[in-house]
Amino acid sequence: MADQTWEIKLLYDGDCAICRHEVEFLQKRDGDRHRLAFVDIMAPDYDPAEHGGVSFEAAMERIHAVRSDGTVLKNVEVFRQIYTLIGLGWIYAATGWPVIGPVVDWLYGVWAALRLPITGRPSLAAIAAARGGSRCAVGECEGRRGNGELVGD
Repeated sequence: MADQTWEIKLLYDGDCAICRHEVEFLQKRDGDRHRLAFVDIMAPDYDPAEHGGVSFEAAMERIHAVRSDGTVLKNVEVFRQIYTLIGLGWIYAATGWPVIGPVVDWLYGVWAALRLPITGRPSLAAIAAARGGSRCAVGECEGRRGNGELVGD
């Protein structure tokens, strides 16, 4: 990747209107600097090995991004780092504070758990099954069924 210019690659759900809206905003804000790259995890050729080893299921459960050095980010930390990169870090600055941060992280967890039903989408298991089963990274889905559910659930 000698010509790589991006600093953070955002993995997003291209079938989610809210996600697409956020991506459009970030693309406009980043402009021609190309510090951000965007990967639609709903693309049929999504390959975890090319994106920090983040499985389809993991990327659907919570927001993920990959830094150019290979570091995988998830949850609100993704927004903190991306918004800092595009010059709007002040929007998420308080989410890094000791009292506010854990509350925001918890709220994001609630949102992430309810995102699909709130937006009228099928369950993650149904979406994964429609895509042809699990697309887990090597070693990530040990103990999981093809639909991403933990064995024994």
